[in-house]
Amino acid sequence: MKKINISTNKSHLFLYGKFVCVFLTAVFMQFSCSEDFLKPVPLSFYAPENVYVDKEGFEAGLISCKRMVKNELYGGWNNQQLEYATSDYGYGLNLTDYTKMTPSSQATVHDVLGMFSKTYGYIKDTNVIISRIDNIEWDKEEDRNFILASAMFYRAWWYYRLITSYGDVPYIGYELTEARLDFYTHSRWAILDKIIKDMEFVKEWLPEKSEPGELNRYVALHFLAKLYLANSEYDKSISAATEVINGPYELMTQRFGADADNPEYNLIWDLHRPVNKSIPTNKETIWNLIDRVDGPDDTKAWRITMRGFHSQWWWPWVLDSEGKRATLPEGPQYKALGRANSDVYQSRWVSYELWEEFGHTWKSTPDLRRSDACWWESNEILSNNPASVDYGKPINFQYLANKYDSLRLWPMAYYKTYYPHADDYQGVPYGGNGDSYMFRLGGTYLLRAEAYFWKGDKENAAKDINKVRERANALPVSAADIDIDYIFDERMRELYLEEFRHSEMVRVANIMARNKIGGYSLDNLHENNWWYDRVKSRNTWFKEGKIGPNEYIVTPRYIFWPIEIQVITTNTMGVINQNRGYPGDELNIPPLTEIIDEGRPTKN
Repeated sequence: MKKINISTNKSHLFLYGKFVCVFLTAVFMQFSCSEDFLKPVPLSFYAPENVYVDKEGFEAGLISCKRMVKNELYGGWNNQQLEYATSDYGYGLNLTDYTKMTPSSQATVHDVLGMFSKTYGYIKDTNVIISRIDNIEWDKEEDRNFILASAMFYRAWWYYRLITSYGDVPYIGYELTEARLDFYTHSRWAILDKIIKDMEFVKEWLPEKSEPGELNRYVALHFLAKLYLANSEYDKSISAATEVINGPYELMTQRFGADADNPEYNLIWDLHRPVNKSIPTNKETIWNLIDRVDGPDDTKAWRITMRGFHSQWWWPWVLDSEGKRATLPEGPQYKALGRANSDVYQSRWVSYELWEEFGHTWKSTPDLRRSDACWWESNEILSNNPASVDYGKPINFQYLANKYDSLRLWPMAYYKTYYPHADDYQGVPYGGNGDSYMFRLGGTYLLRAEAYFWKGDKENAAKDINKVRERANALPVSAADIDIDYIFDERMRELYLEEFRHSEMVRVANIMARNKIGGYSLDNLHENNWWYDRVKSRNTWFKEGKIGPNEYIVTPRYIFWPIEIQVITTNTMGVINQNRGYPGDELNIPPLTEIIDEGRPTKN
């Protein structure tokens, strides 16, 4: 791709809490400190009693639900970074050794523990809307059902994220109005059945069309296709995905948008420019998150992928031929590559091996997703220290402080990671405002391809995969090439930094275990699973085990993350299970297999 000329001045963070009595009292409800402490008392204008009194109040509640989804991708260390740091992609800072990830970790490893409680906080918001939906008189049934369906969508989203991160968890489907210490764990399969049922209602009440960033019927159908897949309902998955594919969308196959006339770039670059993701010309977008520097406060955030996913190009150990500092956090290159911290370290598999197919290497592949126009190669990082004798020259790996440092300067998938700041921004460049894909049609094709594969129809699976590959100018695959590993290779090529990688891998691991495919079983998932085998076969760091000064340790139990010990021990009148393989799992009881009355406790 065209690189900047560094000799010129031109250049192209819900509060972490615990799922404990304090959490339940402070987050799920608000009590006064009076004698009648069991009676909920509104503490402000924003208490539910003061908000959910008309249609506008419910609409305001949905804005809050929508905003919480942005926490998945935007801001500091976020859920998506955690997803890639616990997958076949690479590893995260402080997460080279998974044994440090325990139920009682004092220093939570990148919020592995904290996500549990935060997610129930988000679910709380949806449950308030759902539980209060009939507290007012609605002029139109469609208005009621649209708001109900929207809240149910967001609740289903968060429960899916929980069951693909933590497995079996408590299901709460109603507004809590009193302190509770009697929660029980539900089977992830019961929760999956429940959210599928909810989503079947949702798809009937969301509109056919919507403004960018809003929900519609096709958003629900795409999500349903994934949920059906997770539940081994392959025909239903194919049907849902097909309705999306036959809907008002199409794969983008021609140059478009902001840089359409710039021959130095290509279609894949256009597809992933933040400014192009919500424009009417882009027919591939199904569901986006809207983020604008000049928009309302609820649309402002930073997608700091440059901070989290770029290599450590500006760090002091990048030296020149005289052993002096070669790069500095300043100037045009600083603005373009950002103050990278490498929160998630990319493996050599992603950089190179993923692209070696059909006799091609990463250098020669015709696949536009690995083109020079879209990637910033390691040897294209220039010395930008004016005091260096090598100023303006590519950095030379032989001059680095030590050999290991070369692994910290991986190539960057710039077309996905580059979120520029506004032109007049003068602060530290981490990554700027910009829209993000949640669902797009390329992902729908790959969901349907996977459903066909599980059914044994590799011919149709290959056809759907080739739809995506053809657009990227990649060579076509045959039915004989298709297995689940190939499908997930393709998902990395197409959906990098769009999907939630750990969750998708856990989804497949559970499909295989539930159906006893590949020698896997639900009975010993914590000892033998596809997620672990895939990490060990693809993720260079864990595949090799020791690289440079670090050891990279992972075992099968980490397919599911541990549940914080306080969540379990303070739930004194019930039982919340710990995931198998972690301390405390000896106290587990069989999870509930049915969700009755929205998960409310019942006496035996």
